[in-house]
Amino acid sequence: MPGKLQKKALDSLADTDLADFKVGVDNVIFSVDTDQNRLLVLLVMRHDHPYVGYWNLPGTLVRQGESLEDAADRVLAEKIRVSNLYLEQLYTFGGPQRDPREAKTAYDVRYLSVSYFALVRFAEAELIADGVSGIAWYPLSRVPKLAFDHNEILDYGYRRLRNKLEYSPVAFDVLPDTFTLSDLYQLYATVLGEDFSDYSNFRTRLLKLGFLEDTGIKVSRGAGRPASLYRFDAAAFEPLKDKPMVFI
Repeated sequence: MPGKLQKKALDSLADTDLADFKVGVDNVIFSVDTDQNRLLVLLVMRHDHPYVGYWNLPGTLVRQGESLEDAADRVLAEKIRVSNLYLEQLYTFGGPQRDPREAKTAYDVRYLSVSYFALVRFAEAELIADGVSGIAWYPLSRVPKLAFDHNEILDYGYRRLRNKLEYSPVAFDVLPDTFTLSDLYQLYATVLGEDFSDYSNFRTRLLKLGFLEDTGIKVSRGAGRPASLYRFDAAAFEPLKDKPMVFI
């Protein structure tokens, strides 16, 4: 038999209206256009109420029997074709009234968004326009007012991306297998801003840490001296894993 305090708690719970959640995923998909020094985010235009005609992050409601990760992967597969990407769960956004549809339901339906962020290689990313009235890469500096709370989700994703670049090898998931130090620096400078480090200090620090393998191959680009091609050595990076400020 439950005690008096336990019975009181159960009665209180029974008297409380529990929210009926619909769960969706929203993906913050970033890419770096190093040719034009732009950090880009993928947006799609809504063609259903609410927010018809607004841009928003690619997202979907989770289907019966579908995991959150599978739903996030499905959104990616429906919007973009790409071989190399980095994807991780970002944050859960579930504040009341974050979705206007909540106010129009007869029951206390809440819309919960489990967000993910991805980083993809721009040169090989092919956008898919099927089923949407618009899809485009937007420079982060020119993103308009988005539907729902997607500007907040995007801001959170950008902060996570910057933090990941500081201590994790996420950049190597979207760089080619071999790359120049200039390629690597340009990716960091595009995301973090060129004032994060000058090229000479960046180059010296990374080579000293010892997780970049010189392939012995050089490439010529323009009129400058041939540049060495490097490869990321995951085993050599392991002792530095999760240590802050590795790349800064």
